[in-house]
Amino acid sequence: MQEGAAHSALSESLRLAQFQALDRAMAMAAFAVDGTLCHANTNYLQLLGLTQEQAQGRSHRSFCTPALLDSNRYEAIWSRLCAGHAYSDVVERLRSDGSSCWLDTTYSPVLDAQGQVIQILKVATDITERRAREQAQQEHLRRLSLVANASDTAVIISDSASRIVHVNGGFIRMFGWQPEEATGRAPIDLLAPHLPQEFSDLYHAELRAGRPVEREEIVVGKNGQRYWAKVISNSILDTDGQWRYTVSMLTDITRSKMHEALQHRVLEAMARERPLTEVLEMVCREVERIAPEVTASILEVDDQGLLHPLASPSLPQTYSALLDGLAMGPSAGSCGTAAWRNAPVLVDDIAQDPLWQDYKHLVLPLGYHACWSTPIRNSQGKPIGTFAFYYREPRTSASSEFHQQLVNACTHLCALALEREHDRARIRQLAFYDGLTGMPNRSLLQAKADLAINLAARNDEQLAVLFIDLDRFKQVNDSLGHQAGDELLRNVATRLQQTLRASDIAGRLSGDEFVAVLPRCDAEHVTNTIERFQEQLAMPMLIADTSLTISTSIGIAMFPVDGRDMDTLLHRADMAMYQAKSKGRSGFSFFSSEMNRLAQERLALENALRKALQAQELHLHYQPQIDLATGRLYGVEALARWTHAEFGDISPARFIPLAEECGLIADLGRWALNQACQQLAQWRAQGLEVPAVSVNLSPTSFHNLDLPRMIVDTLDRNALVPQDLTLELTESILLDTNPCTMQTIEEVHARGVRLSMDDFGTGYSSLSYLRRLPVSELKLDRSFVADLEYDEAARALSSAILGIGKSLYLTVVAEGVETPTQNQMLREQGYPVAQGYLFSRPLPPEELERWLAERQVSA
Repeated sequence: MQEGAAHSALSESLRLAQFQALDRAMAMAAFAVDGTLCHANTNYLQLLGLTQEQAQGRSHRSFCTPALLDSNRYEAIWSRLCAGHAYSDVVERLRSDGSSCWLDTTYSPVLDAQGQVIQILKVATDITERRAREQAQQEHLRRLSLVANASDTAVIISDSASRIVHVNGGFIRMFGWQPEEATGRAPIDLLAPHLPQEFSDLYHAELRAGRPVEREEIVVGKNGQRYWAKVISNSILDTDGQWRYTVSMLTDITRSKMHEALQHRVLEAMARERPLTEVLEMVCREVERIAPEVTASILEVDDQGLLHPLASPSLPQTYSALLDGLAMGPSAGSCGTAAWRNAPVLVDDIAQDPLWQDYKHLVLPLGYHACWSTPIRNSQGKPIGTFAFYYREPRTSASSEFHQQLVNACTHLCALALEREHDRARIRQLAFYDGLTGMPNRSLLQAKADLAINLAARNDEQLAVLFIDLDRFKQVNDSLGHQAGDELLRNVATRLQQTLRASDIAGRLSGDEFVAVLPRCDAEHVTNTIERFQEQLAMPMLIADTSLTISTSIGIAMFPVDGRDMDTLLHRADMAMYQAKSKGRSGFSFFSSEMNRLAQERLALENALRKALQAQELHLHYQPQIDLATGRLYGVEALARWTHAEFGDISPARFIPLAEECGLIADLGRWALNQACQQLAQWRAQGLEVPAVSVNLSPTSFHNLDLPRMIVDTLDRNALVPQDLTLELTESILLDTNPCTMQTIEEVHARGVRLSMDDFGTGYSSLSYLRRLPVSELKLDRSFVADLEYDEAARALSSAILGIGKSLYLTVVAEGVETPTQNQMLREQGYPVAQGYLFSRPLPPEELERWLAERQVSA
């Protein structure tokens, strides 16, 4: 016990000695929680120039400067102390005479046994003289740097810890940081954060050794702008030879380095024959690397004054695509206007500038608000392109010198690249294209055809080679002159190219001979293409003030049956062309006799169908539709029939698809509609009870927005009402993408005409489409009816389709009913209407009249 008491007394004595030593060395004071001074030692009183009586009861606030008391900072610090948190800082305090002193201070809360703050203990050291020396030193450095402020060279003074203590005006102008923003920062971290730590270590080692450091480096400003700078750093040593300061001078060498870097890379790429777009994208990316605040774009201006994107790697592809083909003009955005004026155009605010009135909706959603465009001129001073900077913020002043330097360097390189590409294009044109028509010549045609034939062989596809020769071309040359003949050849070339697909190949061999290569093409497509071409040529051309109509003789050879290489196919197409000429010109002939026969038959049938429609040689048959519940006539369906004097009876399964292919289906539909309505009116006039007539129309008919009016006129002309007519649609209309189709269907329905979905259940049946279509009737396809007796699935499907119709309040008509068993099963399932050979085959009007009379007698 005695030993413990002795140890405790010794510890207490030691603590007392430590406190007394601290009391002698430091200024100490204790404050109550409300800020009242409770105790101050001698050092504290002397520091602030107070006597014990003057200090007693003073508030802590009375020692603070007005600036601190007026801020929110004082209350926040005192609140944290009262909450038990210590606080340390260098602070300014007021002496009794009003002068300031600077203290390195620590405030420590004193807690009672319950952990509550009962006092705030302050321990401080007077650093007023040290602070004055530092400020004097800063002022000395500022005066030293005033000499450099008039220069554009940036001057940085940093201390031995590599922290900035001063910057000149040139630094502020060049990099954008104010002195208070740069002070205390490491120069390398501030201006070149991309440099590795190894460089920083070596740099500092050289300065400590008293050696200057000189280098060229890319440095970055406050707003991300980049410069190439020549940097010279010199260390300043004190009298003891110790490194005290570093003075660094940075000179902007961006312009010279920009030319050096851009020209080296671009010229090297051009020397290596890199594609134009690759070279120009390299220019854009290098610009954006140097100046990340801009997005670069390069457009070409063609001979017609139209703009075409060449390089804009950071712009969305969709935006660039919208610019393709736009015309330059006085109010065509920045680029189109710059090309029009042949002068730079800077738009500070796209949203408000009238030059962008028609285009701002394209670019504002992308986040760009300003655009500066400069014309790219060729050696004659003509604008051949534009070089543009897009900015994400509106511009409030003229373009920076840095950006101007970039533009100057880039437009020169772009002009060089574009002119070089134009020269190469002219050389290619002379080498591979026909000088008269601009079409590929024999060399290029052969090369392209060989590629197409190789691809067809790999994919096991057909390919056609057409040898085209103008009929009686020599007569044009002889009568109108060679200039007229040349103009005629150009017209023929244009019409041929307009006829072909983008994947097809066409060229001129010599004289009046042309060749076309049609990949992925069978005999039927060849025939269609030739017919379209001949229709184009049938339109008169005005040549030398003379209206001419030209015709051609065309020979066709098919890959692979007629040959497996271009030379063979071309030779055989040439032979077929002479065969076509021998038949009287203005025709075509396949090298294969069988294909030729089929193609000629199809062409003859098409011509016959055109004549039949014009001469009203087609006729309608009508098939009754029976109400199964009452046995009465529900309506009749009009079906087209064609009997030809030479070909005999031609099946609708043959001539309806032909009408679709050759563009006659709409004419056929109009004819059928007129005939059916006239016949229904005639039956009504005879007193025959025919409730309604159904007419089939193809999807093509609904492309015509005038169809609803034409239907109403037809009904009115025949004294019929809309309910007397039903239009039957095929399920292929569900996939028709023509924008007029649905609009026309809705308009027809709005006029009161009923719509029926034919052959439902076999094609593209979609319940979502069916829900959208305003049909009132479904027709169960005959394939389901045919299998009802033998196929459980067919019965289930027919029942399901009936259920769909009922749920949508649609009448469901069963087609193709041929046996009593089928009829009975449909009745049992609940079908309301049926048609088929069990009741009657399709009948001519007079036979249908007898059929109706017989049923009436039977009834």
